[in-house]
Amino acid sequence: MSRQRKKNGRPVSGWIILDKPAGIGSTECVSKIKWLYQAAKCGHAGTLDPLASGMLPIALGEATKTVPYVMDGAKTYRFTVTWGAESNTDDLEGEFTQLSQNRPDRNEILDALENYKGEIEQIPPAFSAVKINGERAYDLARGGENVEIAPRVVTIHRLDLLETDGDASATFECECGKGTYVRALARDIGRDLGCFGHISYLRRTSVSPFNEDDLIPLAELVDLEGDTDALDAEILPTGIALDDLPEIQLTAEQANRIRAGNPVLLRGRDAITFADEAFATFGSELVAIGSVDKGSFNPKRVFKVSGV
Repeated sequence: MSRQRKKNGRPVSGWIILDKPAGIGSTECVSKIKWLYQAAKCGHAGTLDPLASGMLPIALGEATKTVPYVMDGAKTYRFTVTWGAESNTDDLEGEFTQLSQNRPDRNEILDALENYKGEIEQIPPAFSAVKINGERAYDLARGGENVEIAPRVVTIHRLDLLETDGDASATFECECGKGTYVRALARDIGRDLGCFGHISYLRRTSVSPFNEDDLIPLAELVDLEGDTDALDAEILPTGIALDDLPEIQLTAEQANRIRAGNPVLLRGRDAITFADEAFATFGSELVAIGSVDKGSFNPKRVFKVSGV
């Protein structure tokens, strides 16, 4: 009796910009989207803590090849820091480890923020995905080990105080670069103010090149279960993740050559001569990511024809 071959899933490709609800993990969200779309391949560009809500870009199929470009994009967060207590997780889900009766006023907070703009050194939280000797820091921390993580340089493009709730808490908006931990910001600002603090609310509102208009709540997608056309209508094109790179429009002949792994000479008065990275398209279809040297586009990563 022959065995029935296991289905590999639909060859669907593109981006779902999920509005993740609080209380669910990023990995669980990816599994849910993969199941809804019956996708052959699925991944996300930047973990959100279970406590956090907001933008979780999820790549389907060929879009997984563009995840690193989204991971490198600037991110915007809105978050509230509650003063008076620091926790071992740097948010309200952990155990309080330090308490204080001190409370900062608005001017003290504004003064402290000046130390958190531009390039700064930051020590990631003990409960984070940072690897230490091959193990995740959060696994070590959960096991009761004393986790020591080396500081790293991160970039804070903007950090604004939005409002205060008396002297109990303050809400901020932060635009930052790759690798920044907002929980660590809350921890360090609280220490600088001498009152301690922890994250009590966290929402990611953007991940470049996506914005809030691209968001779709998980509940809305779940309501579309079984309606393949409606689900596919929510998918953004794979190439949208490469908006910061130069684009090269190809002819059909050039696209076929590149899909076979061959370089092509770019012609025309406005043709790009040099580029460390660029992407090539045929019509609306993403064909390849590569480099341009002496007017020749050299493919490094070739994309299959989209299933959407």
